[in-house]
Amino acid sequence: QVQLVESGGGLVQPGGSLRLSCAASLRYFSMYTMGWYRQAPGKERELVAEISGGGSDNYVDSVWGRFTISRDNNKKTVFLQMNNLKPEDTAVYFCNGRYDVHNYWGQGTQVTVSS
Repeated sequence: QVQLVESGGGLVQPGGSLRLSCAASLRYFSMYTMGWYRQAPGKERELVAEISGGGSDNYVDSVWGRFTISRDNNKKTVFLQMNNLKPEDTAVYFCNGRYDVHNYWGQGTQVTVSS
């Protein structure tokens, strides 16, 4: 019954903002490291941001100062606040949860940054 449901994707202009949400029906959500990955056409999937159950976070260099990952363990939800979006941020964004041997993925949500 594990399910990661993403929302918040869409079309925005360069410099705009978007907030992605991922609702995760994980039994022990607080123990999982949650992350956001993205994949653009013709490119490799890359880790964008990651946050541990204790709140420690890390980001890919290209989004430093622009993106913020956060989580609400009570609501079993992880967020990605994306500010000052650039065309190169255009990709399908995937929610991920991992713990021990467990590794789960969301369906992906499209983010398009274009004038």
